[in-house]
Amino acid sequence: MPHIHEKIDFTVSVFIVRDQKVLFVFHRQLQRWLPIGGHIELEENPEQAAIREAKEESGLDVELVGERSPLEAEPGLIPLLAPSYMDIHLIKEPHWHIGLIYFARVKAGQVTLNVEEHQDIQWLGESDLDEVQWELTKPLKFYAREALKRVRES
Repeated sequence: MPHIHEKIDFTVSVFIVRDQKVLFVFHRQLQRWLPIGGHIELEENPEQAAIREAKEESGLDVELVGERSPLEAEPGLIPLLAPSYMDIHLIKEPHWHIGLIYFARVKAGQVTLNVEEHQDIQWLGESDLDEVQWELTKPLKFYAREALKRVRES
């Protein structure tokens, strides 16, 4: 999806957990390892974006993990699952992303590489996160470790 604005976009990152490992992709354009994620499109809410991105980028159907408001949906109001974290990060001057970070567990599907967007896809365990070959940033390691702590697979 093209940028909504030249200076800022809203995005989702989805740290998907299976068998005590977190899924990462090697992003073709950015040439680095990242979690599943992307822009929130104009016609969707953040939850829908996270689930869509997971399916498009990995082939997996996921269930987002977190807390939801006790409010009931009504005309003009859709209570959303709160992201586990939020941040704002620079992509390339002058463009920033407001990132909504979600944790998820796998419901169904087999991992499939989206070759249009990524060069590789890997499950990383907690001990893999510090290995130099992955070149993960401090925030990515933090979020991945938090996902491993919080996501209980059923």
